[in-house]
Amino acid sequence: MEIRAIFAENLRQRRLACGLSQEALAHEADIDRTYVSALERGLYSPTIDMLDKLATVLKTEAYALLMPASGARKRRP
Repeated sequence: MEIRAIFAENLRQRRLACGLSQEALAHEADIDRTYVSALERGLYSPTIDMLDKLATVLKTEAYALLMPASGARKRRP
Protein backbone atom coordinates (compact mmCIF):
# COMPACT_ATOMS: atom_id res chain seq x y z
CA MET A 1 0.00 0.00 0.00
CA GLU A 2 1.46 3.37 -0.90
CA ILE A 3 1.99 6.08 1.72
CA ARG A 4 -0.74 8.33 0.32
CA ALA A 5 -3.32 5.56 0.67
CA ILE A 6 -2.09 4.75 4.17
CA PHE A 7 -2.39 8.40 5.18
CA ALA A 8 -5.86 8.70 3.60
CA GLU A 9 -7.17 5.68 5.51
CA ASN A 10 -5.55 6.74 8.80
CA LEU A 11 -6.91 10.28 8.47
CA ARG A 12 -10.43 9.00 7.90
CA GLN A 13 -10.24 6.44 10.72
CA ARG A 14 -8.82 8.93 13.20
CA ARG A 15 -11.37 11.61 12.22
CA LEU A 16 -14.22 9.15 12.77
CA ALA A 17 -12.71 7.95 16.06
CA CYS A 18 -12.69 11.56 17.24
CA GLY A 19 -16.34 11.93 16.23
CA LEU A 20 -15.63 14.66 13.72
CA SER A 21 -17.25 15.24 10.36
CA GLN A 22 -15.09 16.39 7.46
CA GLU A 23 -16.65 19.81 7.95
CA ALA A 24 -15.73 19.91 11.65
CA LEU A 25 -12.16 18.75 11.01
CA ALA A 26 -11.80 21.35 8.27
CA HIS A 27 -13.11 24.07 10.56
CA GLU A 28 -10.76 23.13 13.41
CA ALA A 29 -7.77 22.91 11.04
CA ASP A 30 -8.77 26.12 9.24
CA ILE A 31 -8.87 24.44 5.83
CA ASP A 32 -11.56 23.75 3.25
CA ARG A 33 -13.78 20.68 3.63
CA THR A 34 -13.15 19.71 0.02
CA TYR A 35 -9.42 19.52 0.84
CA VAL A 36 -10.15 17.10 3.70
CA SER A 37 -12.26 15.04 1.31
CA ALA A 38 -9.48 14.98 -1.29
CA LEU A 39 -6.93 13.94 1.34
CA GLU A 40 -9.17 11.10 2.51
CA ARG A 41 -9.62 9.92 -1.08
CA GLY A 42 -5.88 9.98 -1.67
CA LEU A 43 -6.06 12.65 -4.34
CA TYR A 44 -3.65 14.97 -2.53
CA SER A 45 -0.70 14.54 -0.21
CA PRO A 46 -0.41 16.91 2.74
CA THR A 47 2.59 19.11 3.36
CA ILE A 48 4.57 18.46 6.54
CA ASP A 49 2.97 21.54 8.11
CA MET A 50 -0.53 20.35 7.16
CA LEU A 51 0.22 16.87 8.51
CA ASP A 52 1.20 18.46 11.82
CA LYS A 53 -1.90 20.66 11.88
CA LEU A 54 -4.23 17.72 11.21
CA ALA A 55 -2.50 15.56 13.81
CA THR A 56 -2.88 18.33 16.39
CA VAL A 57 -6.61 18.66 15.74
CA LEU A 58 -6.98 14.86 15.84
CA LYS A 59 -4.96 14.68 19.08
CA THR A 60 -2.38 12.27 17.72
CA GLU A 61 1.22 12.32 16.59
CA ALA A 62 1.91 13.16 12.95
CA TYR A 63 3.86 9.94 12.40
CA ALA A 64 0.81 7.92 13.49
CA LEU A 65 -1.08 9.17 10.43
CA LEU A 66 1.65 7.70 8.21
CA MET A 67 1.99 4.29 9.84
CA PRO A 68 0.48 1.22 8.16
CA ALA A 69 -2.22 -0.52 10.17
CA SER A 70 -0.96 -3.53 12.07
CA GLY A 71 -1.13 -6.58 9.87
CA ALA A 72 -0.84 -4.48 6.72
CA ARG A 73 1.71 -5.58 4.20
CA LYS A 74 4.94 -3.64 4.52
CA ARG A 75 7.01 -2.46 1.59
CA ARG A 76 10.19 -4.28 0.83
CA PRO A 77 13.31 -2.25 0.01
